[in-house]
Amino acid sequence: MPQFSYTAKSRDGQTRTGVVDAADRRAALAAVSRLGLLPVRVDQGGGGAAGAGKALPAGKGGAKKRGGGGLKLSRPNWMSPQERALFTNELADLLEGGMTLGNALNALARRADDGSGRSQVIAALRDAIVGGESFSAALSRFPKVFSPVYVSMIRAGEASGAMDDVLRRLIDQDERVQNMRSKIRSAMVYPAVVLCMGVAVAVFAMTFILPKFESIFAQMGADGLPPMTRALLGANAWFKKYWLLLVALVAGGIFAFRKWTATERGRRAWDGFKLRAPLVKGMVACGVYASFASTLESLLRNGVPILRALTITGETVGNAVVGDELAKARDRVTDGTTISGPLEQGGVFPPMVIDMIAIGERTGDMPRALGHVAKRYERELEKNIEIFTTALEPIMIAGVALVVAFIAVAIMQAVMSVTNGMNVQ
Repeated sequence: MPQFSYTAKSRDGQTRTGVVDAADRRAALAAVSRLGLLPVRVDQGGGGAAGAGKALPAGKGGAKKRGGGGLKLSRPNWMSPQERALFTNELADLLEGGMTLGNALNALARRADDGSGRSQVIAALRDAIVGGESFSAALSRFPKVFSPVYVSMIRAGEASGAMDDVLRRLIDQDERVQNMRSKIRSAMVYPAVVLCMGVAVAVFAMTFILPKFESIFAQMGADGLPPMTRALLGANAWFKKYWLLLVALVAGGIFAFRKWTATERGRRAWDGFKLRAPLVKGMVACGVYASFASTLESLLRNGVPILRALTITGETVGNAVVGDELAKARDRVTDGTTISGPLEQGGVFPPMVIDMIAIGERTGDMPRALGHVAKRYERELEKNIEIFTTALEPIMIAGVALVVAFIAVAIMQAVMSVTNGMNVQ
């Protein structure tokens, strides 16, 4: 049977080398893991301890340490929300099965060894753990993948020794957030489809139907055309001549709006407008309050201090106005426990939220009170989404119908004028 030399890390961080008999390299990796070691290098023959041969894969392209231990990836360090949820779920399963964190990450890295951004993130986390870093510190290297909420809850799990419980709560938290976002996105699908269909119908009428009548309209002369027909022909001529300018103006407006909302002042103004805008304010506010309550509940339930929890919640709540209010409330908190009073002073949060938080403070069970708030506003969100779609549907249909009706009436008026003129003759 072939022999494989290995270099591995023990649980106390010491480097160990040796030789195992195995049928292939995968079996050698399993044999080293059964010894209670975390494999770093496994090679067939005698080159492992000397450093020759192939290192344990960290995804195609590999993760590398450069510049004084700084960790950089040769490909984007990215996971989609679905991939992050799968990673969290699988890691929780392995830890609940009794596997150590290092061995669990090593198993996931081997399982996902396809060169994708996900495989490289997992391999980089494994290498950081082998190098002696804490899991939360390793996660904080990837802020685009793991949010401050995720990192803080993992840090709390490290302190309490209940990492698998924290991972399960992270899975529940992520599912709640994704469900809220999917509901809001779904509410926008139908109006977007109706708007696109209306624009397509208008463009089709102006491009294919109207030109068939232009020769007839030209014989009548501009003075003989009804006002609506003249307006339609003028608009059609303007679009044909300046459509590139129109596209450029629309694209420039979208770009300028995005740049403006990326600034502190613009983001606050836009987020404040969404909380006041008719038809959407109920949906936006319910989503924000539900996100606030569920995030703060998860952090407090996992032992994150209240001031730190308020900071993280303000950064991740998704609305600059509410985030600013949480920052002000954090500054007003003096004893580290009472937050209902400071939140009430700002006037941003509704009385129901303030009352439930006050009840939680009196009973000593703030997470439970926040859980009730989150569920209440998740239900309200569903109702407001239904109201939004019910109200927007006739508005969009009426707008499209008016445009199509204007084009049809303008053409029919001109045709009727020609017909009447022929009858008179």
